[in-house]
This record gives sequence, C-alpha cells and structure tokens, in this order.
Amino acid sequence: MSYLIKGETCDWEVVIGLEVHCQVISESKLFSGASTLFGGEPNTHVSVVDAAMPGMLPVINEECVRQAIRTGLGLKAKINKTSVFARKNYFYADLPQGYQISQADKPIVGAGTLTLDMPDGTSRDVGIERLHLEQDAGKSMHDQDPKRSFIDLNRCGVALMEVVSDPDMRSPEEAGAFVRKMRSIVRYLGTCDGNMDQGSMRCDVNVSVRPVGSDELRTRAETKNVNSVRFIMQVIEFEAKRQVGVYDNGGQVVQETRLFDSKKIETRSMRSKENAHDYRYFPDPDLLPLIFTDELIEELKAELPELPDDRKNRYVGDFGLSPYDAGVLVAEKDTATYFEAVAEGRDQKLAANWVINNLFGVLSDRSLSITESPITAGHLGELLDLISDDTISNKIAKDVFEVMLETGEAPAKIVEDRGLKQITDTGAIEAAVDAAIAAGPNQVEQYKGGNEKILGWFVGQVMKATQGKANPGQVNKLLKEKLDG
Repeated sequence: MSYLIKGETCDWEVVIGLEVHCQVISESKLFSGASTLFGGEPNTHVSVVDAAMPGMLPVINEECVRQAIRTGLGLKAKINKTSVFARKNYFYADLPQGYQISQADKPIVGAGTLTLDMPDGTSRDVGIERLHLEQDAGKSMHDQDPKRSFIDLNRCGVALMEVVSDPDMRSPEEAGAFVRKMRSIVRYLGTCDGNMDQGSMRCDVNVSVRPVGSDELRTRAETKNVNSVRFIMQVIEFEAKRQVGVYDNGGQVVQETRLFDSKKIETRSMRSKENAHDYRYFPDPDLLPLIFTDELIEELKAELPELPDDRKNRYVGDFGLSPYDAGVLVAEKDTATYFEAVAEGRDQKLAANWVINNLFGVLSDRSLSITESPITAGHLGELLDLISDDTISNKIAKDVFEVMLETGEAPAKIVEDRGLKQITDTGAIEAAVDAAIAAGPNQVEQYKGGNEKILGWFVGQVMKATQGKANPGQVNKLLKEKLDG
C-alpha cells in the first residue's frame, strides 16, 4: 500500500521505520526494587539505585528479562542466547546516572517478523530488526514554575522493551497497522499494557523519501516519543511532504531528531541526530552477560497464549469467518474473549455478526470498551438462542437488544414481560395471511401477472397485523402456497 507524494520533479515514495518503546509489565523496575505503579506522587517510587546515589549497583530483574523473551517469541523472532547490557552515554537532566543502561550489539532478541492486517483485508510482513531491554529516564516538567524545571524520577529505571522495525513500511496506514498489531501482541502476551495515553507505549518515527522506482535509503529524520496511532500517521504525512519540499527546492534532508506538535500537526527540529559512536557504548561493568539455555526458551514458549494471528486463522478455518471479520475480533484480547463466550455452542457467524455489526456500533457511539459493555456476553448469547429456536424473529431481537442496552436485563425476561414471543401457530398466521390477501386484490393480480416482488407487500401486512411476531419463514411459505394455488 504505497503512499505517493507528487513532487515538482518526480513522484516520491515514503520509507518508514519505527522504534516502539513498550513499558514492561513488572512490579518493580529493571535494576531496582522500586514500584512501577503509574500515577504516584512525584519522586515517591524512587530507590537509591534510580537516583544514582554513589556506590549503588544495579541488580537485574529476572521477570523483565523473561517478559522480553516472551515478547520476542511472540514476534517469531530469534532469541539470542548471550545478551549484554551496555552504557549509552548522554546527558539529560532527568537521567541521574549520566548514562542509560541499554543494549547495543548484543540485544536479547534478534530478527523477527510482524504481519500487518490492512483495512482492505490484505496482509503483509514487516521485518523486526531487534528487541532490546533498557531503562527509562525520568520526566522533566517545565510548566510548574515560570523560572524553574522540576524533575520526577518515578519513571526513571522502569524497564522498556524497544522494538526496532526494518524500514519496510511505505504508508501512514501501514505504520498505524504496525503499532496496532504490536500493541495487540504485547497485550495478548501480558508483557506491556499498551496504554499510549499513559506513555507505557510510545514510538519514535523514522521517515525518509526517495523517487519512485529507487531502492536507495536516503537520510532519515526521527520524530521522538509519539504517543498515539493517529499522531504517528500525521507525523509521517507531514514529514514526507516536508522532505519532498526540501529536495524539490534543491536542498538536502539532514539527519536530526524532531518533535511533533499535535496542535499544529507539524514536526520541528530538536537537535542533530547522534550516531551510535556518539553515545560511546561500552559493556556495563556492573552487570554480567545474560546467558539463556534452550530449556528456558522452550519453557517460556510453552507458556505463550494463543496469539492474534493464530486465533484469526482459527476463526477463519474453524468458524468460517471472513479474514476481515476475524481480524476485527482478534485485534484486542478482551474482544476475542467476549466473542468466544457469545459463540460457544452457537452459530459462530451469527455471533460474529451481532458482536461486530450491532454491539461494536453502540460501544463506539458511547466511547466504551468491550469490558464496559452494558450487555454481557452471556446475555447476548441468550439472545441468539431465542433467535435460533424461533422464540423471536430477527426484527424483534433488535428491539430486545435495545432494551438490553438500557436495562441490562436478560433477554428471556424482556421477551416474557413484554409479550414478544414469536407467533409460530400455523392457524393464527394463516388467518393473518388470508386477511392480507383479501385486503389486496390489486396486489394479488400483480403477483399472478409475474410481479413476485409484490410478495413483500403481503409480508408487511401480515407482520403489521401480528405486531411483528409472526414467524417470517412461515409467513412467506403460506403466502406462496395460497397465491400460487
């Protein structure tokens, strides 16, 4: 799905690589026992290690390492059996050590693959270059005082997994699909909560452009810490057009780090982009190399849950759902869990139709997540049972659904209390059919003259007379028998 930009001299294509920072789900930080809970008062979740007090040494958090391996396995990536932490030297006011403990040439996870699910139902693979563990910096706050900046170290030392993609994406839509899929996988795995609004998942966006047909990789600009899928796509659109403008005017794009202004929807230069040698990486002398056995890797692999792609394939192969519908249902783990509870022992296609076409629309209108649904999976399943056993028609089911949304009551109770049971008594339906035929001699003539569409008029009359309760299948059958007789 290429995204072409019309330039003055030629058409250009965009080349995109992403660095996704995922905060590891763990109770304590990567190298200290301080809490990782979000939302604490400033500087209340800080240990002497996080604050870089003299003589304090880091101690690796085993659970963070296991979480990184699980994520690598979920990305179908190579797990490197020897991994080394390195010091990445640079100065930020909210980085007490004066360096960040990260990984350079020996990360925990090597090359892997992530499959994108595009809106048109197609899919394509994007390469993963690596996943490495590193510690987060603190937070600088510049809006608390007109003359001073304040530092909150609560986040300092929290474990991050940085997932680096290959420059394989060619449109804002593909980049958006990459981040959504990445978020889905880590949520399924339970390795990151994916909450971009809280900063526990954020993205550095690398963009370059080149003439269509060229295979060169030109100078890229990196936009840091973008925290929503929509903003990521806007960054790419702006940067692609900005860079094409630079080339069309005879200039050269410089390698730099940029920031995104979400109000103006534009990027602006922050600093020149450092190269790896500028950080003076060297192995951290306080941390031993990590060495993983095959047994550990196999143990973690055996613990993995069913991941989105596998679940999607099962829905397509076993349930007969379309790839698009299956992709929608597996995008979020909670949605898939809800759907499976509705579909268990029932027609899966009918269940998918009601979840996607009826429930999702309501949740979207009310800005609710699936876990906040006013209709439980059990109640929606019971509604489908009432349709399947002919207790109510599809039309009445939609009315019952609306009542369920407002009251939260069980569908069977609503049907009973409101007298909505479908009429299946042949005698009662036949009487209504006879009345409809008798009331429409002109329509009878049209039907007998070959206008079979007029049958819908008779069905409407019968349904009106029975307040929508007559079984539609029986109505159609009786009408045809009598009009053809």
